[in-house]
Amino acid sequence: MKPKSADILVTNGIVLTLDAGDTKIINGAVAIAKDTITAVGPADEFGDWSVSQEIDANGGIIMPGLINCHTHAAMTCFRGLADDLQLMTWLNDHIFPAEAKLDEHKVFWGTLLACAEMIMSGTTCFCDMYLYEDAVARAAKEAGVRAGVGDVLYDFDSPNDGPSEKGFEYTQTLIDTWKGDPLVSIAVEPHSTYLCAPELLKKAFNLAQAFNLPLVIHLAESKSEVEQIRKRYGRTPVEHLAELEVLAPNVLACHCVELTPNDITLLQRSDVKVAHNVESNMKLASGVAPIPCLLKEGICVGLGTDGCASNNDLDLFLEMDTVAKLHKVKTLDPTAMDARTVLRMATIQGARALGLDESIGSLEKGKKADLIIIDTHKPHLTPMYNPVSHLVYAAMGSDVRTSIINGAIVMEDGHLKTINLKNVLNNVTRIANEIRAG
Repeated sequence: MKPKSADILVTNGIVLTLDAGDTKIINGAVAIAKDTITAVGPADEFGDWSVSQEIDANGGIIMPGLINCHTHAAMTCFRGLADDLQLMTWLNDHIFPAEAKLDEHKVFWGTLLACAEMIMSGTTCFCDMYLYEDAVARAAKEAGVRAGVGDVLYDFDSPNDGPSEKGFEYTQTLIDTWKGDPLVSIAVEPHSTYLCAPELLKKAFNLAQAFNLPLVIHLAESKSEVEQIRKRYGRTPVEHLAELEVLAPNVLACHCVELTPNDITLLQRSDVKVAHNVESNMKLASGVAPIPCLLKEGICVGLGTDGCASNNDLDLFLEMDTVAKLHKVKTLDPTAMDARTVLRMATIQGARALGLDESIGSLEKGKKADLIIIDTHKPHLTPMYNPVSHLVYAAMGSDVRTSIINGAIVMEDGHLKTINLKNVLNNVTRIANEIRAG
């Protein structure tokens, strides 16, 4: 019999698989060959394996990497630029003017900074909606991070593409350029119902359907948005998309704060996925999305951070903690949004929201090797009665020690392997000085 072998064996840790049965292995191991998980089980079952590299989890937690379902990575360049403002004031008076000064150089370095922050805080996959997305794709590829990218489409001229027709051409170029890439995938991304005419929305939807891609859109993010769409079309934003027949299982609706019961029914009927961005919604005072209601109706919900200009970090561990606690106080129910539910939103449900649950989101044989190790030898993580509870209520991104994406070690013992962090920090600081100078 041929001896069993692995390129990497991650061992001596509590394995949380996040599979359908929430399998937990107290002293477990994960075997990786090339980019794929080849075995998951008790550590003592791997004693006779031939292993090229062994990673000792030192009793920590071995788990799937976190999945950020909605962000604008290059907005790291605008972190703290315009805080404590209303959404539309923040967007129209500060963010759009700043974005008019963007170029591929700024987006590339801002995205590399975001990738460093995400890797170091346990995120192994993100879905981006922004400008100059080929630069986002190149930065993610260089950093070794899994990414879904799409250039945002508007009715007005984009800083990147100009008229919307050019935006569709740019999206088609992204589709052609990145087809079959192991890390980068493409999405079609109209900004919202209030910045996209019905014809643009339908054209974007048809493009997504033609290439079997996700369609990502901001939806029902605030009361003012809903009022605007009601005044313009006589319907809610969700009803507007339903009328246009732009609701389907490949649609990822970001935010979904202001929903009516009928909106929820429409989302459920079409199996639309939702990206919940709790900290951004709180910071912009947009409201509290009815996530417990969505989950009760069987709607898939993943977690997102949104961009660093409205959060102001990309730490999904902090996001999980906030999600669980905010909905408890909103519903006055301490059992709402339990730790298991929230952790699955950040992993396997996030993968499903992006259409990637067959390949990532849980530690199972045959899936891509995207995993992280949590150092639990910390005062705030001791004692540990329930690892899942700890991950949601006590752990922080800084507790992540090692990150593996697509079988490649991108951070080991807290040291980035794919990014020159000093170089990135220097470049983004220069960019911020340019923005500050006007």
